[in-house]
Amino acid sequence: MNNKEQRFEGFYPETLKFLSDLRENNNKEWFEKHKQGYQKYLQEPLQNLAMNLSEYMLAIDPLLVVGPKAVSRIYRDARFSDNKSHYKTTMWLTLRRPRQDWMDAPAYFFEIAPSSYRYGMGFYKASPDTMHKFREVIDEAPEEFRKLTSFYAKQRVFGIEGEKYKKIFDETKPKEIQDWYQRRNLYLVCNRQIDGQLFSGELVENLLSGFDTVAPFYHYLLKLKGHKLV
Repeated sequence: MNNKEQRFEGFYPETLKFLSDLRENNNKEWFEKHKQGYQKYLQEPLQNLAMNLSEYMLAIDPLLVVGPKAVSRIYRDARFSDNKSHYKTTMWLTLRRPRQDWMDAPAYFFEIAPSSYRYGMGFYKASPDTMHKFREVIDEAPEEFRKLTSFYAKQRVFGIEGEKYKKIFDETKPKEIQDWYQRRNLYLVCNRQIDGQLFSGELVENLLSGFDTVAPFYHYLLKLKGHKLV
């Protein structure tokens, strides 16, 4: 990358302080007074991180929204929420295809909060139809699914998360498949407490390594509802 200003070299300790202070002072007066800190310590590093991920992520899926457009806005839309605070105290970037119903399609993400961060891939909010299709595809080709997800037992980065149905759909399914099969929503996530990696440019390589590990499963989820690979 030729432009040094766009090279991600880690977040700042001030990044976490800003988010923590914003949580205690979630009002326009405080934010406007500290807006330069937001831009320097949070917005710019997130944008640089998104830029540094772009080229590799487009190799995984050329239709992903990448770069600064992938970074969330800090301003909250409180019109349809009981939470009327003005600003988000957790920020993220979402690498997804540009579609209106993107929450029901797989996406990659990175998220930073005052005392933790996480990253992964999966559905933000899968519909019942999507998860029904997911189970159907497993039923049609269980060996393909078992082979595709064999990476999971060999790694220690990601865990499976997402609420489970109480109803057992198929008691004959082996345990290693049930953990996927019973999900109401599904995503693979690495949850981390604050550590030195967050303040280093090495975060880019660690994210890309993790994102590459789950890329075949991303493609599998993408095809559930007929989305084509380019």
